[in-house]
Amino acid sequence: MVAGGWARDGAVQDQIDASVDDAVERARSQLPRGESLRRCEDCYTDIPAARREAIPGVRLCVSCQAERDAQQANHSAYNRRASKDSQLR
Repeated sequence: MVAGGWARDGAVQDQIDASVDDAVERARSQLPRGESLRRCEDCYTDIPAARREAIPGVRLCVSCQAERDAQQANHSAYNRRASKDSQLR
């Protein structure tokens, strides 16, 4: 038998599920919407028809999207260990 502390059964899983749901909702909110652009809004190069069809509402060419994704990855680093440690104090 494992001690559960003050949390009710399933509380940890509920927290994990809520975190996943939040991440999915945040990702969905960042998806493009509306009509796709024919030219990239950053560098003005043509966006291929295949990309426009594959990603409705696309606004950036592959190069600019990759650059933007890399920048967001650098800014959204999340220190899970520090976060957990701060919850334990």
